Amino acid sequence: MKKTLSIFVFVLLAMTFWTGTAAAQDTNPPSDDEVNAIAKELFCPVCENTPLDVCPTEACKQWRELIRLKLSEGWTEEQIKQYFVEQYGARVLAEPPRQGWYWLIYIVPVVLLGIGIYILYRAYISMRTPLTEEIEPVETATQAAVSQADYLRRVEEELKKRN
Repeated sequence: MKKTLSIFVFVLLAMTFWTGTAAAQDTNPPSDDEVNAIAKELFCPVCENTPLDVCPTEACKQWRELIRLKLSEGWTEEQIKQYFVEQYGARVLAEPPRQGWYWLIYIVPVVLLGIGIYILYRAYISMRTPLTEEIEPVETATQAAVSQADYLRRVEEELKKRN
């Protein structure tokens, strides 16, 4: 019985050290690709319209190292983004969140595009349909000749009356 108990304790201790070693080996630092994948989706809070992964400022280098640290601590991509939003506001996100007033960013361009297509369609239709207004007929050449001859005859009659 004593021998069985000592084997059990030995196995238990061996398993404790073995799992501790396996957990320690699992803490590889995140690669640059993993850091840049998250940094690409964030904008530099200092520089205007510059993604965090390509910004050359010292502040951005520190923020990329902060992302690396958070990844090594086990933070998820969404947690890291939320951390930056809490620190610097939603303007640091490459894609605005789909909530609140930010929905207008997604809806307004589609609505304006639809209105523009409708206006172009109406203009096209109005150009293709003939005018329904009645236009006075234009005198043909023979009618004009007859009218002119009639006019000359009347002028000659008037002249004869005066002489």
